[in-house]
Amino acid sequence: MRVEKLTTTIGAIVHGVDLRAVVSDQSLFNDIHELWMDNLVLFFRDQRFSPEQQLAIGETFGELHIHPAAPYVSGNPALMEIHTDANSSRNNGAVWHSDVSADETPPMASLLRIHRIPARGGDTIWANMYEVFASFSKPMQEFLKGLHAVHTANYSGFYGDHLPQRESPSAVHPVVRTHPVTGRQGLFVNRGFTKQICELEDQESRSLLSLLYKRVEDSVYHCRFQWQENSVALWDNRCTQHLALWDYFPESRSGTRVTIAGDKPFLEL
Repeated sequence: MRVEKLTTTIGAIVHGVDLRAVVSDQSLFNDIHELWMDNLVLFFRDQRFSPEQQLAIGETFGELHIHPAAPYVSGNPALMEIHTDANSSRNNGAVWHSDVSADETPPMASLLRIHRIPARGGDTIWANMYEVFASFSKPMQEFLKGLHAVHTANYSGFYGDHLPQRESPSAVHPVVRTHPVTGRQGLFVNRGFTKQICELEDQESRSLLSLLYKRVEDSVYHCRFQWQENSVALWDNRCTQHLALWDYFPESRSGTRVTIAGDKPFLEL
């Protein structure tokens, strides 16, 4: 195994590993998990596995999460279809977000394999929410720790004719959450799903959220990954956000994603 860090604080490419092996090799799984906690998002090249094997890899990390509305493949709603082409009206990942943060218990992690790439473009960017939170002054950090936010998803017509798996979710989460494994605190609001700061008036909420979102968008907290066919990304939704660039229209980009269930966000003071 060889680890190639993308930045000093987030992202690493892991070379020399066949992810299928983590299903039966506990030692390898432990090594991967430790690297993942340290780097927040891991990338693997040349990963060739079946839908059933991708599901099995996801299940080594925990129970699988079912997306509220996304299309799926192989007859299994746990295997989300990722696809954009010349007929697409939108790229569903083209806003900074943490996957399905509007759920009462948002996903812990996502495992995405891209098997078809455009000739150019189509990168994904991840942001480190630990570092974003730490970048604020101590008084601002203390203020943020006392706040909660409403996260809401509206998937009506979002995926065309595909019928939702369940109703669009809504939940209230702390603005700052404690990671249950690392114990580190990170910002937990995002443009994709966060609608309102509960303790503030509307104008105050909009102003504060705008400030927080602008900090998330600062490239100093980012890593950027250039996909190749059969590349895989494993990211931690509890401490990252991501943005999928749609700079390849009308070409196609396709993959499948398995999402791992998480717990209810909390803040440990």
